[in-house]
Amino acid sequence: MDLLRFATAGSVDDGKSTLIGRLLYDSKSIFEDQLESVEAASKARGTEYTDLALLTDGLRAEREQGITIDVAYRYFATPKRKFIIADTPGHQQYTRNMVTGASTADLAIILVDARKGLTEQSRRHATIASLLRVPHIVLAVNKMDLVGWSEERFNEIYQEFTEFSAKLDISDLTAIPLSALLGDNVVERSVNTPWYGGASLMHHLEHVHIASDRNLQDPRFPVQYVIRPMRNEVHDYRGFAGQVASGILKVGDEVMALPSGMTSRIAAIDGPSGPLEQAAPPMSVTLRLEDEIDVSRGDVICRAGNHPEPTQDVDATICWMDQDALMVGRKLGILHTTRMARAMVKDVVYELDVNTLHRNAEVHELGLNSIGRVKLRVTSPLLVDDYAENRTTGSFILIDEATNRTVGAGFVRDN
Repeated sequence: MDLLRFATAGSVDDGKSTLIGRLLYDSKSIFEDQLESVEAASKARGTEYTDLALLTDGLRAEREQGITIDVAYRYFATPKRKFIIADTPGHQQYTRNMVTGASTADLAIILVDARKGLTEQSRRHATIASLLRVPHIVLAVNKMDLVGWSEERFNEIYQEFTEFSAKLDISDLTAIPLSALLGDNVVERSVNTPWYGGASLMHHLEHVHIASDRNLQDPRFPVQYVIRPMRNEVHDYRGFAGQVASGILKVGDEVMALPSGMTSRIAAIDGPSGPLEQAAPPMSVTLRLEDEIDVSRGDVICRAGNHPEPTQDVDATICWMDQDALMVGRKLGILHTTRMARAMVKDVVYELDVNTLHRNAEVHELGLNSIGRVKLRVTSPLLVDDYAENRTTGSFILIDEATNRTVGAGFVRDN
């Protein structure tokens, strides 16, 4: 079975946590003691029904306030596919958490309350999903039971969202009317929406095609660890371990190691269960080369005729995640794939208003949860690709060297 990573997003009280709870409950992916705990917590809060949102709202602060603060990850499987869910917060001050949850997602579910329609946060999360190049978007119009299962209301929200998303880079959009609380159109099709001809949410999640979303054209293998035999072992073994970021690597392929530029051929590929003839993303493997060339952690194994260009000047979109503003001249650590370097902020080009998509070129710093375009100068060359072409080698994180905190996430731009 393949794996689908998806994130939920939307405004506060649109029902994100309830939807995930319903998916887990109806797919029989929770234990009896978990359900008993949720039932007890629901009674303590005075609710007359079992609040399935509590399955994901695990922090005490979240349960008391009835909101999602942290990114809650949940895992479940059906006979057709395995899933990792990232339940992201709706509050504006936790935008950085939404970026974290959606950064690795194959699909994003943007919930909209049928009574309220699109809100500022709905547009914000749609914009972030587009910036993060999430390939598939589901517009889940929730709480349809509270508007009498109105087809007209559903069409109004869908029309408004499509008009807004026309400004964004969204290639695959699916709209589903549902009620997370009652379970309509979540796992099973609902009799309350005879006018809706599409599939239930679970059916869509099980069948959405994601294999072609990965970049299989540009082989990139960031080396994480060099495996050498122990001193008391006599056999000779030199392997380069890591995760395939993109492309397909086969035994016998001619490859190049960057930044050295030395070339060789793949002698063998070792997987967790034994030798392999080829490896594709996101497989974790060990490559063995025919020649003894110098390769270490942070290097990238690729094709001689298809490789990233080393650069010390990085133009990127940044989501800033720290209380202290990002200002010109600030020095930070930068982690790109498996390579660590130091970076200095050369310029803050503009701040993006994710609600209106206006670019404010008057600002010279980025505050907490701000998103903007920044130019960096790096101490040692990075082997980057455009994020639009490669989400793995086109992204990086920024680190405060004094505290070792992750303070920003970046997406490399070519234009």
